[in-house]
Amino acid sequence: MDARTPAHIAPIAQDPRQPALALRGLAKAFEGSPAVHNLSLDIPRGSFYGLVGPNGAGKTTTIMMATGLLRPDAGTAVVCGHDIWGAGTGQHPEPDNTEVLAAKAAYGLLADGLPVFDRLSGREYLVYLGLLRGMDASVVDKRSKDLLGALDLAEAQDKYIVDYSAGMTKKILLAGALLHRPEILILDEPFEAVDPVSGQVIRQILHNYVAAGGTVVMSSHVMELVQGICDHVAVIARGQVLASGQIDEVRGQQSLSDLFVQLVGGRSLDADSLGWLGEARR
Repeated sequence: MDARTPAHIAPIAQDPRQPALALRGLAKAFEGSPAVHNLSLDIPRGSFYGLVGPNGAGKTTTIMMATGLLRPDAGTAVVCGHDIWGAGTGQHPEPDNTEVLAAKAAYGLLADGLPVFDRLSGREYLVYLGLLRGMDASVVDKRSKDLLGALDLAEAQDKYIVDYSAGMTKKILLAGALLHRPEILILDEPFEAVDPVSGQVIRQILHNYVAAGGTVVMSSHVMELVQGICDHVAVIARGQVLASGQIDEVRGQQSLSDLFVQLVGGRSLDADSLGWLGEARR
């Protein structure tokens, strides 16, 4: 274990040959319009993996399907060796609920835009999640205190989440994702609305988690953030993976931003567009 890793974060026993997250042929359309099209991707164990793409690229839809919150039209998602949909095969065509529960126990999720139990206080929220997962009450208490303190939420632990700022809400959701010490963290825009000081702490927490054997999958629109914090990256656009792998190999000699524009297709503003903005006020 890395010397900086907190004592309550223990290394994870795992098979390094098996991807932490394996997506195969995922597809989803809404009202006939494809959002994700035949998307396949392997997330290696112990990686800090960035998912980048423009608005509407299919990142959030992919995360929702990978975590069992949105049923795909086609394809499979396997979390730490467990099919998230418990797909039956051969003589057992019915979904395997044991498989589904094992997959959901293996991940921690911070999803953007999902409903929150915001009529609970921050501490009540963590206790609720911990007991719901069958954790020992003393472990929940210890980890809740650790997380609330580390994320600078100790003074707000008795406030209702509905009264939290956007950044505080993001942090309590991250605490909830970390609480049961999952094998893989799946985070949708985890730094959005978070102040720079808290952002630095979150970076350290996530790096310590990866150093102890965990896997992080993080979606973001900020190329500089992904390039600075991740070791792997996948560029997603139009519901497909355009490039993936170790970040330095994928971007080569150029910045991730330049590669992103090159793959996704950039555009510049016409010289006459919004010209009225440059007119002198009368």
